[in-house]
Amino acid sequence: MTVPSDLEIALAASLKPLPDVADAAGIPPEHLEPYGRGAAKIGLEAIEAMADRPRARYVVVSAITPTPLGEGKTTTTVGLGQGFGHIGRQATIAIRQPSMGPTFGIKGGAAGGGYSQVVPMELLNLHLTGDMHAVTAAHNLCSAMLDAHLFHGNAAGLDLHNITWRRVLDVNDRALRNLVIGLGGAQDGIPRQTGFDITAASEVMAALALATSLQDLRRRMGRIVVGYTKGGEPVTAEDIGVAGAMTVILREAIKPNLMQTLEGTPALVHTGPFGNIATGNSSIVADLIGIHTGDYLITEAGFGADMGAERFFNIKCRNSGLTPDAAVVVATVRGLKAHSGRYRIVAGRPLPEALLAENPDEVHEGGANLRKQLENITIHGVTPVVAVNAFPGDHPADIAAIGEIAEACGARWALTTHFSDGGAGAAELAEAVAEAAEEPNRFQLLYPDDASLKDKIEAVATRVYGADGVTYTAEADRQLATYTAAGFGNLPVCVAKTHLSLSSEASRKGAPTGWTLPVREVRASVGAGFVYPICGEMRTMPGLGTDPAALRIDIDASGQIVGLS
Repeated sequence: MTVPSDLEIALAASLKPLPDVADAAGIPPEHLEPYGRGAAKIGLEAIEAMADRPRARYVVVSAITPTPLGEGKTTTTVGLGQGFGHIGRQATIAIRQPSMGPTFGIKGGAAGGGYSQVVPMELLNLHLTGDMHAVTAAHNLCSAMLDAHLFHGNAAGLDLHNITWRRVLDVNDRALRNLVIGLGGAQDGIPRQTGFDITAASEVMAALALATSLQDLRRRMGRIVVGYTKGGEPVTAEDIGVAGAMTVILREAIKPNLMQTLEGTPALVHTGPFGNIATGNSSIVADLIGIHTGDYLITEAGFGADMGAERFFNIKCRNSGLTPDAAVVVATVRGLKAHSGRYRIVAGRPLPEALLAENPDEVHEGGANLRKQLENITIHGVTPVVAVNAFPGDHPADIAAIGEIAEACGARWALTTHFSDGGAGAAELAEAVAEAAEEPNRFQLLYPDDASLKDKIEAVATRVYGADGVTYTAEADRQLATYTAAGFGNLPVCVAKTHLSLSSEASRKGAPTGWTLPVREVRASVGAGFVYPICGEMRTMPGLGTDPAALRIDIDASGQIVGLS
């Protein structure tokens, strides 16, 4: 069976009127703000208006450590939401909004795939309701006010060599990573070194995702640290007088976006924080609405369970007060074989023939990664379910090997074919998740608020990543002491490391042991509400490759978008 392209499937879809989608989810019509025919904003008043409705079971979708092959986490999230409809249950999904950087880069869009997509997919991947641009504008207003503050005398006493606030843009553009600004005449500003990050890496985006209300967002904008004085005192957006105006720009962006899947399942699409240096999860306000929209709320966490799911548990749930009832860990035969470490896989190149041959022993070998990711779910007291995302050509013996790994870990598992079969292909997975979600809720955070920052880092490193311990540079030690003295020690930690390995080295596959996590430096996203230790080089502004998706995206003679994937 040949599946048409994602765009072809999306364009052929018959969409339900969004008021009908909202009505099925119990969202009061007075809180719906249409944005054309494909999306609508939901006013935050809906949170209180829906508070008396029954609470849905809360399910997070995570995965094994990512490989260049792609495990299909978003597609599984969509498919599972549709799958619940096939077993007579009402589900809502909550996902992040794609960044246009990856959309025009190598990754493509993030609407799901095949017959498990959020639609209209071209609207989702291109602008949607403008939230990304609002984040960009709010962030860059702070940047402009900061440089104006310097130009007009620097009353806050900012150290020009310790300004941490940069600028952002929602594109992949490596030439903007490091810049000198203020060149020219005396009226052109104070010359200093800075640069651009991609909008998804903005602290404003992370704060928007973690805010619980408009007033909470206002407080978070005020707490953003833009730099430090020569004495090491933090200077905030409140100190330079810009926090209120930033919040005004974000007044509409804080409202979640309602869309639908190909089968009419409600989809809440909101915020898109980076998964390396931020939470990699969609917004709390979307979940506060979605938790009262039916039987199940399914949300996706970025990268593997050691990254997005850990942050979902210890940062997002800590802020929202919501507790998860079950977790899905997406695995593929090809992905686990890749984690055997036997293959060199390059995105866009043909796969090694041996990778596609039947070999359950290799699945078991790479299964060390799945076993550790299942452990990362269970140490938080959450019941996991393994979703075996089937690809054409997968061998029954290899699929059975994944089932054996899951069962040995005490986890349920289900084969899912949602890419080609839509919700019907995820019905078995929906049944398994429904069973898991009925087990007693034993959710627990990994560490308490009052633990030291080092204790929090070491808890994540040793218990989640499997490291023997943590080492700190002298600079990282100094920064941790400074943040603790400034009152930031009660914040959770968001460890910035490679997403391609459980370890801090991208080349180490499976579940590495006998290694130490090296903390190079530590930064504080005080407005968002976390401290992030940096382990290795973190790119916050991607670059375009030699064959970016932008080369294929165009408008045809009828005005229809083509080439979007």
